[in-house]
Amino acid sequence: MSERTDHHLGHTGQTGRTDEGSARVLVGSDLDRTLIYSPRALALDMADELAPRLLAVEVQHGKPLSFMTERCAELLVQLIEVAEFVPVTTRTRAQYQRVHLPGPVPGWSPRYAVCANGGHLLVDGVTDQDWHARVQQLLADNCAPLDQIVHHLALAADPEWTLKRRVAEDLFAYLVVERELLPPGWTEELTGWADGHGYNVSLQGRKVYLVPQPLTKSAALAEVERRIGASTVLSAGDSLLDAELLLAADQGFRPGHGELADSGWTAPGVVALRETGVAAGGEVGRRRGPLVPPAGLAQLQQPPPQQPPPPPP
Repeated sequence: MSERTDHHLGHTGQTGRTDEGSARVLVGSDLDRTLIYSPRALALDMADELAPRLLAVEVQHGKPLSFMTERCAELLVQLIEVAEFVPVTTRTRAQYQRVHLPGPVPGWSPRYAVCANGGHLLVDGVTDQDWHARVQQLLADNCAPLDQIVHHLALAADPEWTLKRRVAEDLFAYLVVERELLPPGWTEELTGWADGHGYNVSLQGRKVYLVPQPLTKSAALAEVERRIGASTVLSAGDSLLDAELLLAADQGFRPGHGELADSGWTAPGVVALRETGVAAGGEVGRRRGPLVPPAGLAQLQQPPPQQPPPPPP
């Protein structure tokens, strides 16, 4: 990823991370449609009796909103014990704070989290204001004003297929659309316009994002890497906004669904998984295990333990 440092933190915090002088592994993962899944994205295309047991990890308005498989939750806990795990998401801080991932102890939460596509670096749940100020200056120097982007979206988005228009954290804009009603070529036309103003376009499910090109997940994760002195960086993601995150890591993982899979995108050092839907989340966790020293994480490659048969009557 970025240039490695030799600095190591001496404490272990709430995880089983190794002590000072040991190799430190940093794992940055996108959330939606990579690690956690809405009901629309689960892709449970097996017989009902074969469907995996699901764990709700997000609730909104009193209703479960996002899920992971029970096995994925087990793998994540094992990973957290030996690596610095960092959620890396385009979600706003408020949207991220609804997500409660499983951890090694009750009430666990990641020490670091990246929100708003890199616009906010949270440290113990609190925004790092120095990082945010650096991001704001970078965007002011290199991109068209957000107001101009919002105005263009208001003109380009037909109310017939636009459900919502939103601005996220005063950093980027997005639409919620009826995807099947989008006119042919509309996304490509918007992409060309946005590129000329320093923005990228990403179509994820029903959301169309316009994100400043310098606003990247990889830059924020590189800052975490610098702070903890990581020797190895692993990442996972499914969308166009995750491409640079995958490329910047020592090893990346891409589910078999999403923008990148749909376009056939591949790159050296990036594993393209076959699994789709919520099953891909478990496979990402399983594949990352053997890459994490020490060898204790080899258990992630093992199948779930079988219960012994009941004693004869």
